[in-house]
Amino acid sequence: MEQIPLSAQKRTVLGRKVKSLRREGLIPAHVFGHKVATIHVQVKKTDFAKVFEEAGETVIVDLAVDGQKHPTLIRNVQTHPVTDEPLHIDFYQVNLAEKVKVNVPIEISGEAPAVEKKVGLLLTPVSEIEIEALPANIPESIQLDITGLANVGDEIKVKDLKIDKSKIEVLAEEELVVAQIGELVTKEMEAVEAEIEAVQA
Repeated sequence: MEQIPLSAQKRTVLGRKVKSLRREGLIPAHVFGHKVATIHVQVKKTDFAKVFEEAGETVIVDLAVDGQKHPTLIRNVQTHPVTDEPLHIDFYQVNLAEKVKVNVPIEISGEAPAVEKKVGLLLTPVSEIEIEALPANIPESIQLDITGLANVGDEIKVKDLKIDKSKIEVLAEEELVVAQIGELVTKEMEAVEAEIEAVQA
């Protein structure tokens, strides 16, 4: 898998003073990891926005700090509750020879015949799956093909997903349902509609 480059500089501004960095278009961050000394860094907001859009939390970011490269995963982005502006970033430095645990997003592909024919509703109770793999083998997403869901009650479980298990260990329960076809109108809704009709009558 390709590694996406991003430049950072060591940071001397710490604590509450980091507000001054944000005013300058910089985001405070730190690099940490197993058997790795934590490094306080700062990255340009515009550069990070482009990288995060492409990498998410599953693609390796080749973080260059003062000329030294660190293979990292974006582990956590703290955002402002109102503006959604990034306030702080955690970069997790990985050892390319050691497996890591990550949550990989599920990406739906195809159309469910039950939905097209208005037989039922598509329910997707799970949006991501926890896996363990070498950093280079982490997929950007896990494909969920729903073209076989034709009837109410049809479902797809974790064990049905197409995942290369020679490279990836799935940590989620095999019987966990990731997609299913539910009824268009539930019994509860039918009862509510009947009450409304009775009141109107």
